Amino acid sequence: MIGGDIMHTLTKGNPLKLVIQFTIPLLIGNVFQQLYSFMDALIVGRTIGKDALAAVGATGSITFLIIGFAQGTTAGLAILTAQAYGARDDRQVRKSFGASIWISLIIAILITIFSLLFTAPLLTLMQTPKAILPDAIAFVRVIFIGTIASMAFNLLSNMLRALGDSRTPLFFLIIATVINIILDFTFILGLHMGVAGAGWATITAEFISALLCWIYIKRRIPLLVLRRSDLTFDWSEIVRHLKVGLPMGFQMSIIAIGSVILQVMLNTLGTNAVAAYTAAGRIDQLATLPASSFGVTMATYVAQNLGAKQYKRIRQGIYQTLALNVGLSTVLGALIIIFGKPLVNLFLGPNQPAVTDLAQIYFRANASMYWLLAILFTIRNTLQGLGQSLVPTIAGFFELFMRAFAGIVLVHLFAFTGASFANPLAWFGSVVVLVSSYVKTMRDLKKKELETLDSEAI
Repeated sequence: MIGGDIMHTLTKGNPLKLVIQFTIPLLIGNVFQQLYSFMDALIVGRTIGKDALAAVGATGSITFLIIGFAQGTTAGLAILTAQAYGARDDRQVRKSFGASIWISLIIAILITIFSLLFTAPLLTLMQTPKAILPDAIAFVRVIFIGTIASMAFNLLSNMLRALGDSRTPLFFLIIATVINIILDFTFILGLHMGVAGAGWATITAEFISALLCWIYIKRRIPLLVLRRSDLTFDWSEIVRHLKVGLPMGFQMSIIAIGSVILQVMLNTLGTNAVAAYTAAGRIDQLATLPASSFGVTMATYVAQNLGAKQYKRIRQGIYQTLALNVGLSTVLGALIIIFGKPLVNLFLGPNQPAVTDLAQIYFRANASMYWLLAILFTIRNTLQGLGQSLVPTIAGFFELFMRAFAGIVLVHLFAFTGASFANPLAWFGSVVVLVSSYVKTMRDLKKKELETLDSEAI
């Protein structure tokens, strides 16, 4: 029987209360996960210098391109696990986990080989400033060596969340983040490993968090303890999971391609622009975590309730979460605009006014539109949790187009200001595509709800 005090169903109880309870540990966990890159950038910027910070920042788009694909894919795989859990199908939960392990392993190997071969040529093609190119290559190669650790942790934590447990991955992330910070100082200051030391600190911490997650599952989650039959390479099961996992992975990569194009144009503006975009971007990532965390929660929430055929609960949860997410994001956006300068000074100190001024331009363009991003995350993850992949993928192409437009046209016309509007334009393009599908989906859920009530009345 599925159950226990560790796993939690999202198919019973007040929808908004359950969503908030699930999101809070997820949000804290995401904050700590972002602290990996945040602390890397902060320690590198304050201990090595502006050029080193720019080197780390110049790799952000291609890291997002590769690692984002891995993260998106594992999140997609877990949706089918959540649906099986909502339907109370123990055997299918284990089969889903087994198929996900095979897919994740193969993808991690392919990504590692591909990324290590093409990192240097890609960074050169992106017109990375020569002064920071060696450090950029050294940092990102280390990050890609640790792809399998990142993939493993994301898969295992997503599986736990699919079963309603968003707290346990948080504890492991906290431990790993503390280790990451300690190793940052040890490798950079103690062993003088430069920016590569920041990379080694990150992947070591990721490996530890994945190992802790695996040990926990083996000891505390019998439902996810696989038998040999669960690990049989079943092509039909693999294909079924790929149909959900790969589109979500490709969505992340499609979005990242736009970021790569933007980074190329940003590199032409010089080190100050790259450093400002890096520092502001790290703060931006932390500030938007509530919006993205609510989105991830909705994917699990609607997947479990779809498996349980609780159509009314799905609609209630979506409406309530959307209102909360938009309101909270609006408040956070205002706070970031007000306190942007002292936040950027955390990275470089108060002696880089040119960088700080550029970062403030970024905040005015991005933080003022956080409410739009909240709509994007909520609707996109809802559709994905319901098993829809086509429309979110099309929305991803619109994000790509908008970021490319900002990089090619707006940067040429308005320099850094044009680059700063890339994200808001991408969010707008995606939401325009998603809204029509969202409205139709809500109508379909309402229809299924009425059909269920009629059948129960009979």
